[in-house]
Amino acid sequence: MEDFTTSFPNEAEAAETDGGRDGVHPLFRHAPASVSFKKLRKRLLRETRETLAAYDMVEKGSRWLVCLSGGKDSYALLTVLLDLQWRGLLPVELLACNLDQAQPGFPREVLPTFLSEHGIAYRIERRDTYSLVMEKTQPGDTLCALCSRLRRGHLYRVAREEGCSAVVLGHHREDALETFVMNMLFGGRLSAMPPKLRNDAGDLHVLRPLIRSAEADLAKLSEGLGFPIIPCNLCGSQEGLERARAKALLATWERERPGTKANMLRALSHVRPSHLHDGRLYDFSGA
Repeated sequence: MEDFTTSFPNEAEAAETDGGRDGVHPLFRHAPASVSFKKLRKRLLRETRETLAAYDMVEKGSRWLVCLSGGKDSYALLTVLLDLQWRGLLPVELLACNLDQAQPGFPREVLPTFLSEHGIAYRIERRDTYSLVMEKTQPGDTLCALCSRLRRGHLYRVAREEGCSAVVLGHHREDALETFVMNMLFGGRLSAMPPKLRNDAGDLHVLRPLIRSAEADLAKLSEGLGFPIIPCNLCGSQEGLERARAKALLATWERERPGTKANMLRALSHVRPSHLHDGRLYDFSGA
């Protein structure tokens, strides 16, 4: 089955969902009033603004496709971007998009209901990639690679159809560090998730505004705002993955020496090619 639904609230509908709280996006209508939650919100806004500026992500008047899986990270991504937009700090148009991969038992009504209730423009794209992934993946192999390729292809297509210049993803600090550790230990290369990249076709940017933010903070934001989390039954349900091992390794380092993750993230943007071994990045013959 292949179909999609697009919904755009008008200004009156968006105003009705405000709940009468001046200067507050509807998503924060029932936000905790605690000092800790207010600090959390402020921290995420600051980190996101710094990331947007550091990697020159924002082109005024552009349109972004914000990918919403139903997990804590993508809810947090959408929330922070809408909060910035609400405050007049993000001059772009946002379109939330969920790729319904036809997983058995997927609650199709959850996201449309949530997005409509909060006056958020959205598109639901249904493509049965689940059956294809299960058919093509051999027993014991990971589902992630094929699932990711299929999902990325559909999201790029939707972005083009909707006139978006960027596909925006909810990857966070731990995602970047886990990828870095995996590539180093198992792939023999130094690379991580980039905050910003251009796709192979050259017509779209892929942006990760939360790449400096901690996963735990995103979980606290989603929990505090009571988002209806939808668990993943594909890659998220597999055991024994290299990413899980990298995650456990990072957790051990952080537990034994707090601040390790922050230092590792900082290292990704403080590279000394002359102190590595890649002759393509540094002219050792002329040194």
